[in-house]
Amino acid sequence: MRLVSWNVNGIRAAIRKGIDDYFTSIDADVWMLQEVRALPEQLPKNWDWPTGYDIHLHPAEKKGYSGVATLSRIPMKVIDTGKPSTIDSSDSEGRILHTKHGEITCINTYLPSGSSGAERQQFKETWMDEWRDFLRPHLESDKPVIVCGDLNVAHTEDDIWNPKGNAKMSGFLPQERQWFSDLLGDGWHDVFREQHGSGVKTYSWWSNRGQARAKDRGWRIDYFLLNEAANKLVKEIRIERQGGLEISDHAPVILDINY
Repeated sequence: MRLVSWNVNGIRAAIRKGIDDYFTSIDADVWMLQEVRALPEQLPKNWDWPTGYDIHLHPAEKKGYSGVATLSRIPMKVIDTGKPSTIDSSDSEGRILHTKHGEITCINTYLPSGSSGAERQQFKETWMDEWRDFLRPHLESDKPVIVCGDLNVAHTEDDIWNPKGNAKMSGFLPQERQWFSDLLGDGWHDVFREQHGSGVKTYSWWSNRGQARAKDRGWRIDYFLLNEAANKLVKEIRIERQGGLEISDHAPVILDINY
């Protein structure tokens, strides 16, 4: 079974840039997309989602903003959208889509950014704490649980090209990195890091500034986090930088499991 997590940086732009070719060539069983930034009625009238998939789009209420979508060739049951929250109880920003695919539970997440200022950073950190609490009961499941998405945090110095220069930037703040350590301490497996080991600098997002893509000056902020039952099924995980950056400023993260 192949699962893909990909921040597409706007599905309408991704369609114009040829994302259909990637739906075909990557050939995933489950696609979990973030930053879709479109309501269903805003999609091109001469375009449709790839055939053979169940599709659920959870857009933000605000047009052109945020939103997640999950596509599945395995019959999909939508469990819920959003999480218990004191700050966005209806998930109006379209950040969580909780689905089931056979015995596999998937939680597609687009975690907020705090880069626009102190108020938004506080929103992000409150959201992070509530999301961690929301995830915790899933660790106890004896069935596979797969959490993925753009989490807008680079965990360690291996996950960012210039750790010293970005030490005071949202996404690499000490409290955010500690939060991520605590999340893994709860029992979640960061599959890419466990498979590829420390000291390996492989990124999933690159700024559009300063030739960051060409010079490979990126951040790894897109993750698959698995509970113990799911981790036992892992075959391979990779970040598909080659080609994927023609579509988005994020590369797709591809996870293959024995299922």
